Amino acid sequence: MLGIVGNVEFEDVETLRREHPAWKLLRAGNASLILSFLGRVFVEGNARVVPAVELTARLDDYLFALNERLGEGTFPKSAKAYLDDWAGPGAGWLRKYYPPGSDEQHFDATPAVEKAVAWIASLRSRPFVGTESRLNTVFELLRQMAVGAETDRDVRLEDLKRRREQLDAEIARVESGDVRVLDDTALRDRYQQFSETARGLLADFREVEANFRQLDRELRERIAVWDGAKGELVERVVGDRSAIADSDQGRSFHAFYDFLLSRRRQEEFTELLEKVRRLDAIGDPDPRMRHIHYDWLAAGERTQATVRLLSEQLRRFLDDQVWLENRRVMDILKSIEGRALKLRGHAAAAIAMEIDAPAPDIALPFERPMYRPKAKVRISGDDIADEAQDVDVSLLFEQTHVDPARLSAIVRSALRGRAQADLAQVIAEHPIEEGLAELVTYLSLTDPAFRVVFDDDARAQASWQSSDGGVRVADIPRATFARTDAGEG
Repeated sequence: MLGIVGNVEFEDVETLRREHPAWKLLRAGNASLILSFLGRVFVEGNARVVPAVELTARLDDYLFALNERLGEGTFPKSAKAYLDDWAGPGAGWLRKYYPPGSDEQHFDATPAVEKAVAWIASLRSRPFVGTESRLNTVFELLRQMAVGAETDRDVRLEDLKRRREQLDAEIARVESGDVRVLDDTALRDRYQQFSETARGLLADFREVEANFRQLDRELRERIAVWDGAKGELVERVVGDRSAIADSDQGRSFHAFYDFLLSRRRQEEFTELLEKVRRLDAIGDPDPRMRHIHYDWLAAGERTQATVRLLSEQLRRFLDDQVWLENRRVMDILKSIEGRALKLRGHAAAAIAMEIDAPAPDIALPFERPMYRPKAKVRISGDDIADEAQDVDVSLLFEQTHVDPARLSAIVRSALRGRAQADLAQVIAEHPIEEGLAELVTYLSLTDPAFRVVFDDDARAQASWQSSDGGVRVADIPRATFARTDAGEG
């Protein structure tokens, strides 16, 4: 069933406002940053897969330029922190994943970014708004649907003959020298519609790919909770390994992709595109249109690869489940065979089975004893006598106090000019004065300028001079002080 835009109810709008990622993006505090950066990289650049290192570097440069122009601290977070926020479950503007055969994170924009960028672009005023070409397109689509669904042979022949008469009449006019050409307004009108439609196709590719992934997710969820026969599941849900490609969007996409892969169509499209770009009436042509068909091919290949990957993963998912079930059945059969072999030499009367008890023990709640408060013991201080032995109270004041602020200042000084410092290096430069308590304070420091990183696989030794003149040595995991973003200034 086709989704036709009609009356929009209040509840529908409220649900979209709260849950749709594109609407959340438009309401975000950093919407200008998100739309400008993601639109430049993924929409205008037609990027489908960008490694995390590359995208982080590009965003870092973009943030540096904005902070230089708008003032330091306008965007205080790091580039990686912004990307993680945009890919989080509360946003849904970036998809973060590991491609097959790669151990590096990659990013891809979601359809919500395409929709938000397109809506922002539609707000700009246009010096020329054409309507004639759209009317012709609407009329031609209606004719194709009406004639294409007609089953009467006579009606189809009549339509073909009518169009042949129109072509013959036009051929006759051209042969007589009457060549009618489009004026500048009509050319600009049609070029504007061509540009909008071409850009819309690229956005559709990303949404089609997202819909394929959603279909794959729904199939996996149904498989995971299925408790019936395997054959019935395959018949109802999967059918065969091309179940995803056989959906409505899959058939439509493959028809378009086959049309685009035609060599004759590519050559014809390239030739027509070059002719149109040279027309004086077009003025400054859209630079994106020069290689738009190659962008279509790249986006289509990406979507095609996604469909193939999802189909293969779904097939392996089913094969793994079948293999696990078969293995479980084989384990049960082997255990039965092993038990039967052990009992083969015993008489039938000797084969017995033990149970824990002839009947279960039942303990009802009301059979439990009631709560009984414990007897209180009275403590009296009337007969307390003074201690005759003298106690050296000076020991109470001989407590060791280690100032964490002093140790943090030492670590900050050691990190000046370098990214990290080993605990052994810090102790070598500033020997321990308060013994073991100072060492423990070093290991438990909390400071926004640095963090303590422990390596349990490596060991280190820390030594200090004790009060009795000896040397104490502690064997500890290797500890390193690493500077954080807050300490880079």
